[in-house]
Amino acid sequence: MEAYGYKEGLRDGLPIGLGYLSVSFGFAIWAVKQGIPDLTLVILSGTNLTSAGQVAGVTVMAAGGLLIELALTEFIINLRYALMSVTLTQKLHPDFCLWQRMLAAFFVTDEIFAVSSTRKGLLTFPYMMGLGCLPWIGWTLGTALGAFAGTLLPAVLSAALGIAIYGMFMAILVPGALEDKGVLLAIFAAVALGLILRYVPLFSFLSEGFVIILSAIFGACIAAWLKPVKAGEGEA
Repeated sequence: MEAYGYKEGLRDGLPIGLGYLSVSFGFAIWAVKQGIPDLTLVILSGTNLTSAGQVAGVTVMAAGGLLIELALTEFIINLRYALMSVTLTQKLHPDFCLWQRMLAAFFVTDEIFAVSSTRKGLLTFPYMMGLGCLPWIGWTLGTALGAFAGTLLPAVLSAALGIAIYGMFMAILVPGALEDKGVLLAIFAAVALGLILRYVPLFSFLSEGFVIILSAIFGACIAAWLKPVKAGEGEA
């Protein structure tokens, strides 16, 4: 069976890195508007390769949420990466040792998982490093550039560019919702509960962090209950 190397990883990771560069630029501008310091944003992106997780984390931080809120929010939102990493272990080359597995897991995102899981050959450590290198650089560099631009650009222009992060989530959610009614159901359920918890006075004691946590869990549970994935579906 063919084993992919570092060059193949760089080739596959290049388009992902370019996409992350533009998205993280908009994210950083939006985050600066929330009052997050430039250096904090760069460190955040350099140590956490997760777009949805970072947006949720910045939301909790900007609202002055508790550390337990931040931890639970990140755990719920990024739990899927643990499942993806476990799945990829079935395709890893036998030479992978523990520390290499841990480092490779750091780079696992939705896009990187999608690319690596479709490869027919074994995934070597050099390939996973090449695949994750450019997306990580793109995300971190885009954040640095966006944070710098967010402090210099006029408020009107910064506000316009800050909308890009919402456009990214729409681009992620809409195709999945159109193809799978379960995804659409999860979105509507999460949004519905989020609006109730956010605007009904009875739940005013809940912080934004816990609203995100409860909405995400509720949406996932409703979809799993009403539109369960049958055994054998989606294995490819």
